[in-house]
Amino acid sequence: MTTTLTDDLAAGSTRGDDVTAAVHEVARRAQVASRTLATATRATKDAALRALADALVADADEIVAANAEDVARGRDGGLSAGLLDRLALTPQRVGAIADALRELAGLPDPVGEVVRGQTLPNGLRLRQLRVPMGVVGMIYEARPNVTVDAAGLALKSGNAVILRGGSAAASSNAVIVDVLRRALGSVGLPADLVQTIDVHGRPGGVALMQARGLVDVLVPRGGADLIRTVVESSTVPVIETGVGNVHVYVDATADVAAAVEIVMNAKTQRVGVCNAAETLLVHADAAEAFLPTALAALAGAGVVLHGDARTAALAPGSVEVLPATDVDWATEYLALEIAVRVVDSLDDAIEHIRTWSSGHTEAILTRDLAASERFVAEVDSAAVMVNASTRFTDGGELGLGAEIGISTQKLHARGPMGLAELTTTKWVVHGDGHVRPA
Repeated sequence: MTTTLTDDLAAGSTRGDDVTAAVHEVARRAQVASRTLATATRATKDAALRALADALVADADEIVAANAEDVARGRDGGLSAGLLDRLALTPQRVGAIADALRELAGLPDPVGEVVRGQTLPNGLRLRQLRVPMGVVGMIYEARPNVTVDAAGLALKSGNAVILRGGSAAASSNAVIVDVLRRALGSVGLPADLVQTIDVHGRPGGVALMQARGLVDVLVPRGGADLIRTVVESSTVPVIETGVGNVHVYVDATADVAAAVEIVMNAKTQRVGVCNAAETLLVHADAAEAFLPTALAALAGAGVVLHGDARTAALAPGSVEVLPATDVDWATEYLALEIAVRVVDSLDDAIEHIRTWSSGHTEAILTRDLAASERFVAEVDSAAVMVNASTRFTDGGELGLGAEIGISTQKLHARGPMGLAELTTTKWVVHGDGHVRPA
């Protein structure tokens, strides 16, 4: 059975002092490299992003061949279908990843943006500016696209990045990082802006989590166990990304045809992602018109249905609905499975979401403006969709370029984390011989 990155980190916490110095040296090199970007122009950074994109496309065959090794190893080791989907790269996916870098190059540079400013009555001139974090650490699993997304976002926002990608994508990540480092060197930027510590294995991940003062922020991206391990073990500040126990609520006034299409997209367009729908809630007044068609469509797409008794009663005769339990309401399937429940009111739907949601994304499908406004106001998740698929909770889809993760916390960054979320701020105060009076 293939071990997960969570297993690696947990095991590494009991040993690995021998690699701490090596990981800290990586972080020190990253600090030095990041200073180059602190004064780099947008033109320099954008040219580098385009060079990274071109290099990925040029070396796509090598990347896909290395990825095939990871996929075969993962399949033999029992990785789930959802994780295998996240792991797999094709020439088309490599091309899309490269295109995301080019889109990043077209976005405004957040560094130097004036967040706010004023001139005080005493003549002091204040500006609060966006500045890079410095060194960003990433711990993630089975997602070789994150290697590129993290590197691109870090570069554009003026940061160096240290990557710990886990054993599942080891072959892919090794090739990708090598391609990125060579491309950086080709445009005169330090290769150490992108580094991996995968060679240091389990202890390396622990050393990264303990590199406070050398690494400015750490972003975990993966399953619930991985995120919890990093949050609980790290002394480096963590931006907590979250799992996606995502809900779609079909309100009493929903357009049935549109709702079926949205639910199908939210569940089946790509199942192994955190913004795919995992629970479907249906108002009792819409259930009879909506559920037979929706359940048949889902079942026809190969989706396993877990539902309450009222859902099962409305299923067409050829459609099987397994009894849903609390485990189903709590589960992020990352597979062709969904939990379905009929609720008596908008209040009941909101209460269900409050009880079971992971705070990632929820959607309401309705033609009732008041219902949509209540849902938006009362559902406490990072993203709320009204009459749209949950699959739009994505940095690229929301115009942010690639994303480094989707934050479900409430401090600093929430939702898809693009360029601005990888910056902090600095106060700049201009005076003219000002001294503070006694």
